[in-house]
Amino acid sequence: MKKKKKDSYPWKFASVGGTVRVNIQSGKDIAHLGELDRKLWTVLSCPVNGLEFDEATLKAIDRDGDGKIRVDEVIATAQWLTRILKDPELLLKGEDTLPLDAFNTDDPDGGRLAGSARQILSNLGLEKDSISLEDTSDNTKIFAATKFNGDGIITPASAGDDSVLAERIGQILAIGKATDRSGADGVTADHIEAFYTALADYAAWKDAGTPDVFPYADKTADALAACEALKDKVADYFMRCKLISFNEATAPAVGISVDKIAAIEGNLALAAGQIGEEPLAQPSKEAALPLKEGINPAWKGAVDAMAALVAPDKDSLTEAEWNTILASFAPYTAWLDAKKGGEVEALGLDTVKTILKEDRKADLLKLVDEDKALEAEALSIEEVGRVVRLNKNFYRFLNNYVVLADFYDKDHKAIFQAGRLYIDQRSTDLCVKVAGPSPEIASLSGMYILYCACKSDKLGKAFTIAAVLTDGDVDGLRAGKNAVFYDRDGNDYTATVTAIVENPISVRQAFWTPYKKVARMISDRVDKKAAEKNEASMSGLTAATNTAADGKAPAAPFDIGKFAGIFAAIGMAVGLIGAALAGVIAALKGITFWQVLLIIAVVMLLISGPSMFIAWRKLRRRDLGPVLNANGWAINAASLVNVKFGKTLTSLAKFPKLTAVDPAERKRVFWRRFWFCLCGTVIVAAVVVWLLNVLAPLGIKSPLPRYKEKPGVEIPAEEPSEAEAPAEAVLPEAEQAPEA
Repeated sequence: MKKKKKDSYPWKFASVGGTVRVNIQSGKDIAHLGELDRKLWTVLSCPVNGLEFDEATLKAIDRDGDGKIRVDEVIATAQWLTRILKDPELLLKGEDTLPLDAFNTDDPDGGRLAGSARQILSNLGLEKDSISLEDTSDNTKIFAATKFNGDGIITPASAGDDSVLAERIGQILAIGKATDRSGADGVTADHIEAFYTALADYAAWKDAGTPDVFPYADKTADALAACEALKDKVADYFMRCKLISFNEATAPAVGISVDKIAAIEGNLALAAGQIGEEPLAQPSKEAALPLKEGINPAWKGAVDAMAALVAPDKDSLTEAEWNTILASFAPYTAWLDAKKGGEVEALGLDTVKTILKEDRKADLLKLVDEDKALEAEALSIEEVGRVVRLNKNFYRFLNNYVVLADFYDKDHKAIFQAGRLYIDQRSTDLCVKVAGPSPEIASLSGMYILYCACKSDKLGKAFTIAAVLTDGDVDGLRAGKNAVFYDRDGNDYTATVTAIVENPISVRQAFWTPYKKVARMISDRVDKKAAEKNEASMSGLTAATNTAADGKAPAAPFDIGKFAGIFAAIGMAVGLIGAALAGVIAALKGITFWQVLLIIAVVMLLISGPSMFIAWRKLRRRDLGPVLNANGWAINAASLVNVKFGKTLTSLAKFPKLTAVDPAERKRVFWRRFWFCLCGTVIVAAVVVWLLNVLAPLGIKSPLPRYKEKPGVEIPAEEPSEAEAPAEAVLPEAEQAPEA
């Protein structure tokens, strides 16, 4: 049989959260993560978003950018870091500063990054032997003084001393721009190509505008606008004229309405809109549009402007003449429709032709190529920032991914713990952001979970959390209850309970659960019956009142037979209860007081035992894994939350013992307590006496002596009771009974 190959690296293990897990204690452990069996990883996948962790670090680990961090990506990041750094032990310190000599210059990537780190410090004007996270966090500062930075975007500063190219870049910015790594506005090769294309198109379009395109020379545009403004109104006028020519009887109907004008009230100068609804001029069968006189006052200005541009020497226009004028604009409108390069029109035709003539497009594209040539160097500079960020955060990430150690460490919080929820005089730190209620949580987690919708109008944020309660009572919790949630940054949110997953919180609570359920059921039944009786009583009272008010006959007389039946039924019920009590009393004869207490304890155990056993089993198996699965995690090992650890996650309110300052109040408190204790003692004594009197006839011996012997006092002998009399003393009387 072939032996199983032993792992080449000696891993160390520890018990974390009730499960044996690998223990990462050194940089060598991180370097050998690729040799760790996948079955031993606590987590197989986690989301990038929604975690209380540096998002830039998570994105640096998520190499394929799919929003999920998987084992392969963690291994690749670990191997890369331990390769480019001389001493992987630096990762365990979690510092945000990295010495320049920490880079492994024997490795090609390490040497390149070391040079990029020095370049960053040089660009920032800093002279030191280490680089910090702050130094790498602002690309704008790093590339602010650079001419080229590898992003393929050039700015006016990229032109150097060539003022013409700098001017051209500024002109291109007017039609399109991109943001350079330095933070300034710049242009790309596409912007340059689009600019010169627009220049050529605009120049060609302007050249196509020959004199025959402009029927009214330089006033063609104004003439077209004036005609377009009157086009519909003139067409309306000529149609009215045609109707009169067709039938003169339509003249009053299609002409200017005197009645509508007369109906206008107030200042007619303010009623231009209503007057303008009338025809452009009084229509007639001659069908000639007057241009000088007889124009609707509301349109007089527009007609005068049109006539001055297209018919300055005419007193009127026929429909044919008007159509000829409109047709004359056809070449001009076709030329307008063919317009191209409008983006550069603001430069003016002369400037456009000057730029085309000098033809510096190739020089601009060369600048872009020079910038792109530094792309690898620029990316290397950005990569230095990722190294410094991972140097600070990667080991903590491993403690939340490979081991899940931060969750079980009282001095830390796991990256999935979103904050703290305050509700019902307690707070819980086990709050996880989720999409919503999940059947998986209810069936597998074994936890008591409150789903809460959290919202902050101030921050404009809203999300749902699953808050796990691990201590305290739950009687006051219900859907719709309001609470307050604080995130890890201290921001507060209004939290509303939307759903509850009920599971045991403690064995003590499980003991009382059956009794609470019965009490709740009885209370509900009593309330329901009381409500029904109240409704019936009110209905009867209302009916009686209505009957009396209407003068109707009174209700039926009292039926003794009906009530006799009721009393008989009540008597039968009382008899059955009495028979049952007699059976219980007979069963208790000869049992001692302590045996009664034992029976009561056994009965209570039979009632509460199953509930306590179920609670005990569920509390032992409470698992955080299903809760995290609902958050997008892929948990590979059980993450148990036992009772002791659960008490550290939920904190209950603790009140100090208060002493009244007012002497009179202290006196009242003293007497209140005195009378309370006195009444309590009397009640307890009365119960004890009653219990002894009840148990004595049953033959149950009292644990207390009936007499206390004193020296010199002779205790009289007790007469034997009938129950204690000898059998032979009773038999003669029993034998004489038949003769009597």
